[in-house]
Amino acid sequence: MRNISTIEFHTGSKEELLPDFAPDFPYIASHVAFDNYFGNFVPWHWHKAAELFYIQSGTLEYYTPKGKMVFPAGSGGMVNSNVLHMTRPPVESHGTVQLLHIFDSSFIAGEQGSRIEQNYIIPIIAAPQLEIIALYPDHATQAQVLNIIRESFHLSKNDFGYEVKLRTALSDIWLHLLTMSLPFLEEKEDYNKTNDKIKQMMIYIHEHYTEKISIAKIAAATFSSERECFRAFHNSLHMTPVEYIQSYRLQMACHMLAKSQKSITFISQACGFGSSSYFGKVFRDQIGCTPIEYRKNGRIMI
Repeated sequence: MRNISTIEFHTGSKEELLPDFAPDFPYIASHVAFDNYFGNFVPWHWHKAAELFYIQSGTLEYYTPKGKMVFPAGSGGMVNSNVLHMTRPPVESHGTVQLLHIFDSSFIAGEQGSRIEQNYIIPIIAAPQLEIIALYPDHATQAQVLNIIRESFHLSKNDFGYEVKLRTALSDIWLHLLTMSLPFLEEKEDYNKTNDKIKQMMIYIHEHYTEKISIAKIAAATFSSERECFRAFHNSLHMTPVEYIQSYRLQMACHMLAKSQKSITFISQACGFGSSSYFGKVFRDQIGCTPIEYRKNGRIMI
C-alpha cells in the first residue's frame, strides 16, 4: 500500500495520474495520512478509475459539484468514475487517515463489452446521480459492506493468489453497492454538461498557469461567456476562476520547492506569480510560512 502525500496530473487529459497503475493490473491501494499534508487537503481532481475508501481514523469531508458529505472514522464509500471531487478534514479534526482502493472497472468486468460490464458495471458508472455512494456503520446493511471493505485492505501482495483474492473482494463489494443503489437508479437524471465544461476550463488553467490568464481565455476554451465561466466555477468548485488559478499555482510552487533546488525567483516566474515579492506575500497568506521556510521544513502540499 502506497503512502500518498501528493497528487499529479496526466499530461494530456489532466485527470489524476495514478502511479503504478498498469494495463495488466489497473489497481493501486493507498494510505493517506492527512496530517502529513501541508494544508491538509486533496485539491479538486478526477479520474476514470473508481475510488473505494474507508476512514480509518479522524473525519474527512468529501466535496463534489453537488455539495459536501462528511465521513467519520469507521465510515466509507465509493466515488464514481470521472467525478470531480476534493477532500479535506474539518478544521478541528486531527489524525485523519484514509485507506483507498483505486481501480479501473475493467479489473472486475474483464473484457470491454462483457456481460459483467453491461449488467453490473455500466449501471453504476453511467449514473450521474451516483457521484458518491456513502456507507455508515449505524446502518446494518452498510455496516456489513464496510466490514468487507476494511478486511479487503488486509490482503497482502505476498499471499499466493493475491490478485484473484483482491478481484473477488472488489467484485463482492461492487455487487453490494449496486444492490444498494438500485432504488436510486430508478430515478433518472440527465448528465450535467457543466461537468465537462469545468474540466476543460481546469485543463486550460493546468496548461497555461505559467502565463497571464484572463477569464475571457478560460471561457473561450469551452466556447462559453465569461458569465458562464464564473457560474461553472461557482456551481462546481465553489470558488472563482481567479481563486482556482492561484490555488493551482501554489500547488505547483509547493511541488517545485519540495522536489527541486530552483531559486525562489525562478519558481515564482515558472508558476506565473511574476515577482518573487508578490509570490512570497501570496505564499505566506495562503500557506502560513515563507517559501524558504516551507522548503526547509521539507513539507509537501498537494
